[in-house]
Amino acid sequence: MEIIKWNLPVPNQSDFPFESFFAIGFSYHRTFLSKVKDKAERSFYIRKCAEEKYSRAKTESSWFRNAFSEDICILRFVGMKMDTVRIGDICEILNGFAFKSENYVESGIRVIRIANVQKGYIEDSAPVFYPADSIGLEKYLLERGDLLMSLTGNVGRVAILGEEFLPAALNQRVACLRMKSNRVSKGYLYHILNSDYFEKKCILSSKGVAQKNMSTEWLKDYEIPVYAEEKQAEIVHTFDLLQNIIANRQQELQKLDEMIKARFVEMFGDPLNGTAKWPFNTVGDVAESVDPQPSHRTPPIDADGIPYISIKDRDYKTGEINFDGARKVSRDVLEEHRKRYNLHDGDFIIGKIGTVGNPIFVPARHDYTLSANIVLIQPEQSKVSPYYLKYSFMSAYIDRQFEEAKNSTSQAAFGIQKVRQIKVMNPDLKEQYRFEEFARQVDKSKDAVKKSLAETQLLFDSLMQQYFG
Repeated sequence: MEIIKWNLPVPNQSDFPFESFFAIGFSYHRTFLSKVKDKAERSFYIRKCAEEKYSRAKTESSWFRNAFSEDICILRFVGMKMDTVRIGDICEILNGFAFKSENYVESGIRVIRIANVQKGYIEDSAPVFYPADSIGLEKYLLERGDLLMSLTGNVGRVAILGEEFLPAALNQRVACLRMKSNRVSKGYLYHILNSDYFEKKCILSSKGVAQKNMSTEWLKDYEIPVYAEEKQAEIVHTFDLLQNIIANRQQELQKLDEMIKARFVEMFGDPLNGTAKWPFNTVGDVAESVDPQPSHRTPPIDADGIPYISIKDRDYKTGEINFDGARKVSRDVLEEHRKRYNLHDGDFIIGKIGTVGNPIFVPARHDYTLSANIVLIQPEQSKVSPYYLKYSFMSAYIDRQFEEAKNSTSQAAFGIQKVRQIKVMNPDLKEQYRFEEFARQVDKSKDAVKKSLAETQLLFDSLMQQYFG
């Protein structure tokens, strides 16, 4: 009997092993996602582990990896080739205008630039506007619900424009996808374009070394699978639900952080509004500030090496570091770094290029090293609480000092000497550690939310792979 490979990337919800998925640990899913590409095979292993309670060691064995092959005749069935459609056949793709920054005004028509289009949302913390009476902008005006995509730099990022951003106009190197066919729904198209799979395709199609540039002609020719209307609605409902859960978890983390910041101001005051309760000293008085890579030369890649953590590898909102996705360098780099510093509990890093600040604690381990675009802060714990100093770096008072220092020089990086000169309040040490105790208790709540967030994100990513490749 001829065996045909399963060619239905979207299973029925009743076919996906949701109960089994949540019955096994996070580490199992990481193993399956990294080692197993076939969708049916991955579902098989999830069920197998949940039902027969296999250990992690057993999942790594050759017997376990062969189990699916032995049962394949039972599990696989004849599939049908999916219909596909070109994006250019279902969407009108609009290009933007080269707005001149010298013509920006305080209010008017919001200009949607590349930096505004993030993965899944519009970032609008620093909006810019063009005069509302400008001539010839009609063809570049955007509408509520337009799909927007970045074409330069971090190509392939997609977001939907909400009504709160209108009136708005499209800047150059941002594409607007406007539906012109009802063969697929806008929500379905958005989730396909927002998948990691599609983003990787965009990156591979782009030209340029220092900066990627993606062609709208390639985008028009890109084909997507077409399912029946009810199946599209089912997919959209699933992903909308998971995205809402993820957004709620992220909002919980934000509120917990705000609770700690409010406690900080309550205990120590705010120098910006004249309520500071304590005298001042400098960061250099209470902590070591270390340049991890004084040569500022990026070490060559070593595929078998250790993570080289840079600004892009930290998630300031969650406090997590992406060790797996970081550049890998030779262990010799770590050995050279350890001649100048060793990591301790309570150490944290800040960015010194681009967005300065945004502190994140780093684990006191010796299986990674730090890049040249960050500064390592090592609190002297007999003089200052690490938590107190970290949350000082998260305050508007220190943000103001960063901005003033950046504006006073043409240098791209915020140097070590400037970090050491940053002013901080110097409360009684007992008060600092009383604040730390409070922050640690809140962090326990944050850890529980992070765990739930990670599990939901894993399910989201797994279903993205099942549905869209």
